[in-house]
Amino acid sequence: MRVCVIGTGYVGLVTGVCLAHSGHDVICVDNNEAKVRLMQSGESPIYEPGLSALMQTAMQADRLTFTTDLAAGVAHGEVLFIAVGTPPLPSGESDTRYVEAVARGIGQFWSGGYKVVVNKSTVPIGSGDWVRHLILEEMAQRQMGAVEFDVVSNPEFLREGSAIHDTFNPDRIVLGSSSPQAIAQMEDLYAPIVARQFAENPCLPPVPVVVTDLTSAEMIKYAANAFLATKISFINEVANICDRVGADVTQVAQGIGLDSRIGSKFLQAGIGWGGSCFPKDVAALVHTAQDYGYEATLLQAAVQTNAQQKLLPLEKLQQVLKILNGKTIGLLGLTFKPDTDDLRDAPAIDLIEELNRLGAKVKAYDPMYTEVNTGFHTLPDQVTLTATPEDLATDCDALVLLTEWKQFQQLDYAKLADRMEQAVMIDGRNFLDPKSLSKAGFYYIGIGRPMFSSPLTVKQSPSRSTSHIKVVQVA
Repeated sequence: MRVCVIGTGYVGLVTGVCLAHSGHDVICVDNNEAKVRLMQSGESPIYEPGLSALMQTAMQADRLTFTTDLAAGVAHGEVLFIAVGTPPLPSGESDTRYVEAVARGIGQFWSGGYKVVVNKSTVPIGSGDWVRHLILEEMAQRQMGAVEFDVVSNPEFLREGSAIHDTFNPDRIVLGSSSPQAIAQMEDLYAPIVARQFAENPCLPPVPVVVTDLTSAEMIKYAANAFLATKISFINEVANICDRVGADVTQVAQGIGLDSRIGSKFLQAGIGWGGSCFPKDVAALVHTAQDYGYEATLLQAAVQTNAQQKLLPLEKLQQVLKILNGKTIGLLGLTFKPDTDDLRDAPAIDLIEELNRLGAKVKAYDPMYTEVNTGFHTLPDQVTLTATPEDLATDCDALVLLTEWKQFQQLDYAKLADRMEQAVMIDGRNFLDPKSLSKAGFYYIGIGRPMFSSPLTVKQSPSRSTSHIKVVQVA
């Protein structure tokens, strides 16, 4: 099938590459010329495990091309995916200007027979009818005769860092439309994936396909992300109570996760959620509710809990180090999750700003970043990036683990502790083993976990006065 994917961000590029790998003839369109040139050379503009190799294979098979020519893409596609960004506005609602521009462009360049226009972008509820209206409006200005097309809502449920896996091993595929012809065409498009031809376990039953109306499909996307975000905020709130009563949230999460009605996923306590989806989608659903006269108080509470949780490491640092002015804090990880280069709404950004406000010097190490200004994402200027974890630890008063990169479990923490002014570790993801860290000489503090640590000690360094440091034992 001939496919056009408009927009090559995380969702658009992964969708285009995976559909090409499935055997379809795919053109990906983007208005960023430099980005398109990069992709035409076989390089991915984003980091996603397995994406570059899959992309190059599809290009070599002549099933995947990249262009800035929207007219060519529209002419090519029997199925046109709209996969542009819908970033949040200050009000919480989604910025749909890019979706509007693409819809109007489709109407301007429409040619050929029947096509299916697919909303892959996370769009406000009701956008399917709006996109159809915009396309028809542009066609009317061109005085085109009757043109047959349908709009389908096909929300994505990809996890950054696992997007290729999720595309070929989905829990479900959601198709929203009132047109049997459009649904049939989308089912043909996804047939290889539904049949698990590229799945890790091809013996599993076919992937469930949920066929519903446009509005319900749009709501499914928001409701799914809002529930997961709320589940994380819930376990973080439980963790904060555990901190106060002496319980271990990791054991609590295991105990409640074994309940089949609850499940164990998304019960990992830590410093909150970030990224491009949860913050935006929860805010958009809250805003939609308000537009229709309803206060989504549970979702608002989840957002508030998350905002507080992002700065929890600051509170724990103050409990141990007291005054942060003049201290050096090292951050292990910057991205909002491992196996991605995405810094959007990452807790690290908020923490860097607050530490600087309190007069602390901030250093950071992340395997994805060596420069503050990275092009796609920008870090605050008030952070010093280091080349190695050892450089990070040198002269630090504390380390804060923010991203659970697998390699962080393999570090020589005894060596890191020896380089520090004070060997304090705030494990913001409960990712490290407290006993191992204690044995390495660290004063370890987790999230909602009982204290299990070596005594807090201060290195007497001739190059730095420690008279202002108060040694504290935290029970």
